[in-house]
Amino acid sequence: MSDFHFKKGADGVAIITWDVPDKSMNVMSFEGLEELDAHVAAALADDAVKGIVITSAKKDFAGGMDLNVLASLKDSAGDDPAKAVFDGIMRMHGVLRRIERAGMDPKTLKGAKPIAAALPGTAAGIGLELALATHRIFVADNPKAKLGLPEILVGLFPGAGGTTRLVRKLGAMGAAPLLLEGKMNDPKRAKAAGVIDEVVEDPLAAAKAWVLQAKDSDCVKPWDMKGYKMPGGAPYQPAGFMTFVGAAAMVHGRTQGVYPAAKALLSAVYEGALVPFDTALKIEARWFTHVMMNPSSAAMIRSLFLNKEALEKGAVRPQGVPDQKVQKVGILGAGMMGAGIAYVSARAGIEVVLIDAAQDAADRGKAYSEGLLDKAISRGRSTKEKKDELLARITATTDYAALKGCDLIVEAVFEDPKVKAEVTARAQAVVAEDCIFATNTSTLPITELAKAAKDAAGFIGIHFFSPVDKMALVEIIKGKKTGDRAVAKALDFVRQIRKTPIVVNDARFFYANRCIIPYINEGVRMVAEGVEPALVENAAKLVGMPLGPLQLVDETSIDLGVKIAKATKAAMGADYPDDAVDDVLFWMYNQGRLGRKSKSGFYAYDDKGKRTGLWQGLADKYPAQDDQPDVTEVQHRLLFAQVLEAVRALEDGVLMDIREGDVGAILGWGFAPWSGGPLSWLDMLGAARAVELCDQLTKRYGDRFAAPKLLREMAKKGETFYGRFAPTAKAA
Repeated sequence: MSDFHFKKGADGVAIITWDVPDKSMNVMSFEGLEELDAHVAAALADDAVKGIVITSAKKDFAGGMDLNVLASLKDSAGDDPAKAVFDGIMRMHGVLRRIERAGMDPKTLKGAKPIAAALPGTAAGIGLELALATHRIFVADNPKAKLGLPEILVGLFPGAGGTTRLVRKLGAMGAAPLLLEGKMNDPKRAKAAGVIDEVVEDPLAAAKAWVLQAKDSDCVKPWDMKGYKMPGGAPYQPAGFMTFVGAAAMVHGRTQGVYPAAKALLSAVYEGALVPFDTALKIEARWFTHVMMNPSSAAMIRSLFLNKEALEKGAVRPQGVPDQKVQKVGILGAGMMGAGIAYVSARAGIEVVLIDAAQDAADRGKAYSEGLLDKAISRGRSTKEKKDELLARITATTDYAALKGCDLIVEAVFEDPKVKAEVTARAQAVVAEDCIFATNTSTLPITELAKAAKDAAGFIGIHFFSPVDKMALVEIIKGKKTGDRAVAKALDFVRQIRKTPIVVNDARFFYANRCIIPYINEGVRMVAEGVEPALVENAAKLVGMPLGPLQLVDETSIDLGVKIAKATKAAMGADYPDDAVDDVLFWMYNQGRLGRKSKSGFYAYDDKGKRTGLWQGLADKYPAQDDQPDVTEVQHRLLFAQVLEAVRALEDGVLMDIREGDVGAILGWGFAPWSGGPLSWLDMLGAARAVELCDQLTKRYGDRFAAPKLLREMAKKGETFYGRFAPTAKAA
């Protein structure tokens, strides 16, 4: 079966149509690339062909390169994987360069056959890189279409000529948002940015018409013309020099030097700008190969693309359970969490009943959606009609009778078992017996809460992260008696609202909070020890954490930390390990410093709630010791506080799939994305080295850093987590 199809029209225009079998979105493979090359060669050699249009038979053009293909290219290359990757990338460059030159005389730059791209919808990654190699790009006037190069978001950068072409087309400054941020634009914005040429109702017809009247000069790219000058200036020119200096500072500021793809991208752009175009393509390929060979990029690709996609497609969904798509959801509690869940549910087309004890509270919950929609309208991302349609799906009420007909209930009231039990009983008195009941708790055991339900098999935890409309992860928690249909219902609902689900077993703090609380505690504990708060915060950021532990506790609120500490201490008694942390948190709480919400916490804030720096009173209460630890030691304490809990969660059976451990960590609390997640990071580090570091930390700081039995066992056997526990591998 072919990926590309060739048809020559009576008007002399050859149409090459991309249509990968059994895929909803076209993705490029090396076999497909060879087919495309053969069709282009045949069209260029045929005197009856006046020009070529490359298009898609699907509603979109392409979703990019099949990353499984790139991974297999490296893995199957034997002793010289770098050469295999480089040669594979250069093959892509060769195909796209032949499209770009289109048979023109290399001296006169005449005689090329015009080649246009007709894009019916989204073109991402190599889909856009292919279009950029053609002579003119026509895109359907489809506001849902997205055009861009998102490779940087999964640990790569555009390596099929997209980096070199976009910089030469737009200049380094103009290309930066697309290359360094992976920004995706709708067609009109892409045209305004200069990425594409035309936005039309019928791109295929417009492309054919252009091909038939195109002149020689229309087929020559600016960078192939004599006297070409890069927009904004080259690095050796005054204006360009300043651009590249600024870009280097910006990249380092955003990445803290821990993301290899961003540094490699900047190097490819800078070096490529100093040489002719074809040499620049080789430089791009060399840096792309460098990134592909870096274990960080391999881990990011695996976690942020392959594993994430697998989970979103139902990799852990119970087999044999029919579709559980939600038609009507009841949400109990219209606070921030309930309001956010109502919004994402209504956005997905689900009918929503939003209940609170008071009508004004329920109305405020619905108004949250209205506020988000008004903001989207002001930014041109929605319309009044869409706003009215979405709001019409949300019924804000105090009347539990409105829940009749719901097939899913999500309870999002206070973290109080008695309150939760009360609303559970009231809701279940109205809904049908087969209605699944979910609780959005972040700390309370699901198995205990399920005792208030009529049927524990239909009771499950669905833990959203705040703010719901922005956070991609949802943690689904199985109680001891939760049945498969409840799990399937929760998974189908999470996928419906376009979030990424992980499924874990019930245990204190589940998975995400189990790992993130020790991170916060370790940071606070260091402050109590006399470690400079700025060292703690900056060490965290330099190792790739989006927020330092002190800023994170400010954001989540210090009073919440105090509440969790009290509940944990009550449950653990003499085994409670965090009294040193409580000394700091309780003192802050008693000072009335509750974090960002009170405009006072570990940080100081201005009247608008903007951080102005670490609070000086912290240093007065906990003065810095003269002998400060090395930044690497601080980083090891902060990272191991998290990753050891991930290992224990796997060891205890809370985590059932290591893919969920890595994806959940990155999406849930931002665990150093460059690492691919905690288990991927341990694989990079090696189990033996990890145990060695654990022993050092344990000797200095206590048993919380003791290496779990599983990690020691793996160190002795020379195993990795993905070698032993990956779904395709057999357990050792």
